[in-house]
Amino acid sequence: VFTNEQISALEANGELSVAVPDGGEDVLLTTDDVLIATEDIPGWKVATDGELTVALDVTVTPELAKEGLARELVNRIQNLRKDQDFEVTDRIRVRLQGSPAVEEAATAFRDYISDEVLADSLVLDGDVAGESLALVGEETVVLAVSKA
Repeated sequence: VFTNEQISALEANGELSVAVPDGGEDVLLTTDDVLIATEDIPGWKVATDGELTVALDVTVTPELAKEGLARELVNRIQNLRKDQDFEVTDRIRVRLQGSPAVEEAATAFRDYISDEVLADSLVLDGDVAGESLALVGEETVVLAVSKA
């Protein structure tokens, strides 16, 4: 296993002198002597374009999953506003019923959702007569939107 600096030197110079453990003579390796390969790191996505490499941590934390559901709720509520021909400035009331994950996201991000959709109220209700919508993953929500 070589360090990034050693690999860069080998690629730049076409050769690399490597010390042999236990006092042996140095060995001169060329690019023909080695196979340079990369491996994915679990939880990371890596992309390379020429000399540029970018690695992103793609681990979805519970907080990030909640935020994603909240953003999805905003999108769905905005679509309902549009479908009902509400004006952009109309204040609304929102009632929703969903899985525990959806309701947890709506509670945790209540202010964000309300601000984004101009909701005067956002109520979690166990019996909403509204539109049933599929969300990200396996989640579903029933939404009812009305003018305030």
